[in-house]
Amino acid sequence: MRSHYCGQVDETLTGQTVTVAGWVHRRRDHGGVVFVDLRDRDGLLQIVFDPDRADIFAEVERVRSEYVLSVTGTVRTRPAGTANANLKSGQIELLADSLTVLNRSEPLPFQLDEEVREDLRLKYRYLDLRRDVMQARLLLRHRLTRAIRGFLDEARFVDIETPMLTKATPEGARDYLVPSRTHAGAFFALPQSPQIFKQLLMVSGFDRYYQIVRCFRDEDLRADRQPDFTQVDIETSFMTQDQIMGLMEELIRQVFDQVLNVKLPNPFVRMTYAEAMRRYASDKPDLRISLELVDVADLVAGCDFKVFAGPASSEDGRVAALCLPGGADLSRGQIDEYTAFVARYKAKGLAYVKVTDPTLGREGLSSPILKFLSDAAIAGILERTHAKAGDLIFFGADRAKVVNDSMGALRLKLGQDRGLVEAGWRPMWVVDFPMFEYDEDSKRWSAMHHPFTSPVNDDPAALQANPGGAIANAYDMVLNGSEIGGGSVRIFREEMQSTVFSLLGISAEEAQTKFGFLLEALRFGAPPHGGIAFGLDRLAMLMSHADSIREVIAFPKTQTAFCPLTEAPTAVSEQQLKDLHIRLRLPPAVAT
Repeated sequence: MRSHYCGQVDETLTGQTVTVAGWVHRRRDHGGVVFVDLRDRDGLLQIVFDPDRADIFAEVERVRSEYVLSVTGTVRTRPAGTANANLKSGQIELLADSLTVLNRSEPLPFQLDEEVREDLRLKYRYLDLRRDVMQARLLLRHRLTRAIRGFLDEARFVDIETPMLTKATPEGARDYLVPSRTHAGAFFALPQSPQIFKQLLMVSGFDRYYQIVRCFRDEDLRADRQPDFTQVDIETSFMTQDQIMGLMEELIRQVFDQVLNVKLPNPFVRMTYAEAMRRYASDKPDLRISLELVDVADLVAGCDFKVFAGPASSEDGRVAALCLPGGADLSRGQIDEYTAFVARYKAKGLAYVKVTDPTLGREGLSSPILKFLSDAAIAGILERTHAKAGDLIFFGADRAKVVNDSMGALRLKLGQDRGLVEAGWRPMWVVDFPMFEYDEDSKRWSAMHHPFTSPVNDDPAALQANPGGAIANAYDMVLNGSEIGGGSVRIFREEMQSTVFSLLGISAEEAQTKFGFLLEALRFGAPPHGGIAFGLDRLAMLMSHADSIREVIAFPKTQTAFCPLTEAPTAVSEQQLKDLHIRLRLPPAVAT
């Protein structure tokens, strides 16, 4: 039906006859001569329809935008002064000899070159995907997956599929459940990840596995989450944590080189979780922003300002300062806006000090809180923050989690608002995560990563004695403030896995019910193993400079997990429910 893509036709084909097919991007009538810009995924080609060809000329006069055409013609050089340097085909044009209208198009619900509401874009996603920017993003995603597969194939990883219908296990989010027709009252679960299966593959002797796989989590959505998403799942045996990290680092370097022609640093920065939280109040710090927090609790512990003194003397409290260069020009109204911003993260306020001349100490500063601080505290704060004339120092004081959440978010917002985000790519590793987090509400431990991550100290008794002090063999790859991959060295002995389950409040009976097949497998010569999973959607989003992973997924859901295109999820028939042995019990508001 065609000999060339539109974007492939260039001056090397001058004088040749070619056939192209695509969509009418634009139609122009210039004094009797009709020009059609024909579009396919490779680009645009200008086609000239001469009135001397009466048969096809009459047909092209009826052609409109987004009609689907097949055109055969002769490639010729464009007349002097009419070349388009922005197109690969801009030096030539196609003089049409024949035209076939393959299909007509009704007027589109929106123009492809205009800004459109997202709900409309998603309802007519097949039209939205015709736009240049969307074509470019999905093609970049294709090149990304191809580069990943190429690297892993060369490194002797084996692509193995794991089940989509599996067993419900607690992995941090709600499962999507699938009722069984043949086993009345029983349900499959869609996998949140292939975690357990890839560990079983290590027990099976496939020492290098990978899969570009769909995962499913029934959780609240945001810009970088979807109910169904794609991850690059990787597992390997007989490799240390450093070896795994080194290999995965090389994977990402090669991917960026092949897809974007970007050279990432070698090696990546490595930072402990404790240092990342101390300096950036985040376990995925954006290193493009140079702003850092400093702890000042010891300087204000005895002050008369209870907002500082309370957290400073509390075991789980934190008092941190963040110096904003040139920030003294912020108005009181702007400071109030930042105070309202941190309140979203449960901060009760946002203290500040404006610096006029740090050499004058108290006299060179202005702030409502200065009267509560000693000269020694003020001098210490100025020294630690390296504040200069014209700077502003913000303070966060509360429980450590509140300070980290609010000040970490404030750091990013100030970086964006004040133009402090450096250009380029800043990859890094965050390592040495705590093994567990303690939930004050439920009064129990939870795994910071997942319950199959091993502790650095491979001693079940030591872990049982001090779970709060345990460090995990876990590692996250972070790029420009986004976690793109997370992994760990796994538990490969049954005794340690049972200990971890016990610490997480999973009884021996529950562990056997939910994970009995894994515990049994660990007793049959499981090798040391570990791996990582990269978020393919998030990586593609960052590489294409998109604002949301929805922009790099062909047919995404909205933030309410709804598909405007297919209108899924939908109700099903009574017969389908009967076949599945299900009777609905709807809330009153839904039932009416």
